[in-house]
Amino acid sequence: MKVLILNGPNLNLLGTRKPEIYGKTTLADIEENLRKFAAENNLELDFLQSNHEGALVDAIQQAKGNYDYLVINAAAYTHTSVAIRDAVEAVEIPAIEVHLSNIHAREEFRHHSYLAPVCVGQICGFGQYSYLMALQYIVGKRNENA
Repeated sequence: MKVLILNGPNLNLLGTRKPEIYGKTTLADIEENLRKFAAENNLELDFLQSNHEGALVDAIQQAKGNYDYLVINAAAYTHTSVAIRDAVEAVEIPAIEVHLSNIHAREEFRHHSYLAPVCVGQICGFGQYSYLMALQYIVGKRNENA
């Protein structure tokens, strides 16, 4: 089973950007932890981080036929990008929206997600474990369908 994990703007700054909100774990640390989980659970992972909306849209479109699931932390684009939302909807790959912080406990503008209606679920507020929970869901669904 192949999973594409997409990360949006400023997530390359994890570990140094607002550690009181996002923690001290870097994006590289998160990817390493997810690779360990994937190896133990027979998942194949690819990662992309981009600060550019179009690059994320391109990656989502190119995922069709190549991935079984998308895990996406669109960061600020969650609250602004109809283009990313439409790409997720168009490729018809089950997608899981993740966030490190609890977006519903933050500023009002962060409460709305354009992605949520086109994703199978949203996981937020658990730091790096939000990503792990998404992979646990994928493994569970795979095992249900085996």
